[in-house]
Amino acid sequence: MRFREKRITKSIINLTPMVDMLFLILLFFLVTSSFIEQPNIRLELPSTKYAATSKIEERTLMISQEGKLFYQNKPVERKDLIAVLKDAFSRQDDKTLVLRADKNVPYGTVVDVMDAAKGAGLRRIVAPTILEPEKQPDRK
Repeated sequence: MRFREKRITKSIINLTPMVDMLFLILLFFLVTSSFIEQPNIRLELPSTKYAATSKIEERTLMISQEGKLFYQNKPVERKDLIAVLKDAFSRQDDKTLVLRADKNVPYGTVVDVMDAAKGAGLRRIVAPTILEPEKQPDRK
């Protein structure tokens, strides 16, 4: 008489596909996230409570606390600003400039720069700020 051997099958969960998927998801997020490298120009942006944040960072003009101008991280003289902006935006359909000014820059300087931007034919100027976290009332 022949006895059949009972085969004992073990269920093994193969983790390789799951690890592959996690790696692909991680890779996807790393590739699609944007790392905007800010220059070594120290700006302290003003804070707001209710303003919406902007994601436009392509064409940025910065005004440092000392009043120095930087377009695309390159220094620009105030007398050359209109010419630089006209040249930069001549081939652009979207005439939007991001104006990042330190909160301690005099208001007159910001207005002069905005006037020069309008003189260069720009239609829109966006001024990003830091969104202030809502303060919780003190509970006593």
